[in-house]
Amino acid sequence: MPRSLTADDFAADAPHVARALIGATLLVDGVGGVIVETEAYDRGEPASHTHAGPTPRNRAMFGAPGHAYVYRSYGIHWCLNFVCREAGHGAGVLIRAIEPTQGLDLMRARRGLENARLLCAGPGRVGQALGIALQHYGLPLDQAPFALLAAGGGARAEVVAGPRIGISKAVDLPWRFGLAGSRYLSRRF
Repeated sequence: MPRSLTADDFAADAPHVARALIGATLLVDGVGGVIVETEAYDRGEPASHTHAGPTPRNRAMFGAPGHAYVYRSYGIHWCLNFVCREAGHGAGVLIRAIEPTQGLDLMRARRGLENARLLCAGPGRVGQALGIALQHYGLPLDQAPFALLAAGGGARAEVVAGPRIGISKAVDLPWRFGLAGSRYLSRRF
């Protein structure tokens, strides 16, 4: 059985954590699947919510690694990020897409669609399918309602990297990571 991820797994820089999360399993109250796409963000680059320093909205990103940072995107979608590095730094990983494997009926009901490929293909879709809301803000990722399991099996996932999407600053950084060949990505690399 794969090991559960702990706060120690998030005590590295955001690109390292983002790459390492590909192939891990994310469950929220038993609903979720395999992480197939992530993006890294760091206080030192202008696309990060932490670039200008701590605010009431981003305070979780300056907390201990291994906690959830949840924010509303476009006033509609809740997005899930994992805080990484050391407390006070302001870095995290956005969960962009998962391959749904558990709780598909509930995800379909939450999203109002049947197509499994589209249930969690994008950060807003991930949030909606997993039932992410403000109540998850700041919660530790190694405790309920979260379960995070390291990638299973002996072979490491083949990871591809490229520029982040949906941003207008620091677009040249190759900090978007995905599972090579996955049909569940939000967008092809």
